Amino acid sequence: MTAPTELRVSKDRRLLTVTFAGRDPIALDAEYLRITSPSAEVQGHSPEQRVTVPGKRNVAILKMEPVGNYAVRITFDDRHDTGIFTWAYLCQLGDERETRWAAYLAELDAQGLSRDR
Repeated sequence: MTAPTELRVSKDRRLLTVTFAGRDPIALDAEYLRITSPSAEVQGHSPEQRVTVPGKRNVAILKMEPVGNYAVRITFDDRHDTGIFTWAYLCQLGDERETRWAAYLAELDAQGLSRDR
């Protein structure tokens, strides 16, 4: 996958817009990026180890750093910075946003967790 033509963080640092040539821009809010971080801390080393991350409703993007020509490392204001978001993964997050978000909300509910704590 080719690199995006633009990565834009909103002024309030809560939205990342990713633009790839030939595609509509993909808007990904910081909370969604944080709870789907590809880091081992969130994803574990197998599907059974994946963690449901609560309390990130107000998280913001602190900074972004390129990783080679294939990804970006996002540092969030809660200091989480171990996930490397490849271009393909960012596209996948955009394409699957509704399904992933609904599953996340259901997981929070089933575990008695909240987006606020």
